[in-house]
Amino acid sequence: MDKTKILVVEDQTIVALNIKNRLRNLGYTVPGSVVSGEEAIREAELTNADLVLMDIMLKGDMDGIEAAKIIKSRFGIPIIYLTACTDFETLERAKLTDPEGYISKPFKEGDLYENIEAALLKSRSKKKN
Repeated sequence: MDKTKILVVEDQTIVALNIKNRLRNLGYTVPGSVVSGEEAIREAELTNADLVLMDIMLKGDMDGIEAAKIIKSRFGIPIIYLTACTDFETLERAKLTDPEGYISKPFKEGDLYENIEAALLKSRSKKKN
């Protein structure tokens, strides 16, 4: 069976490396890590990712919320926000993209694993119907 592929979208190199290492320790494959919304859209298509872990504050003109909206509509890939942005306005914008989860940084590995597995289960269930 193929390992689950998770695309990491994070603009801070050290944080992205930490996330990738944690994902690999949990048994997931990380086919890519990008720093902007534009790159996220391109990589989502190229890697055929099963899930995207999306930061909200990114490099470039497009934030993670806008990128998530496009990725979900074009490719149907589930999104989990993994971000330090927890203000009311940002949360309200993020909710409009119907994310599968929202994890605040700093995060615990167990929270990451539980959210990923729940998101994958929900996504697979939607695809069967």
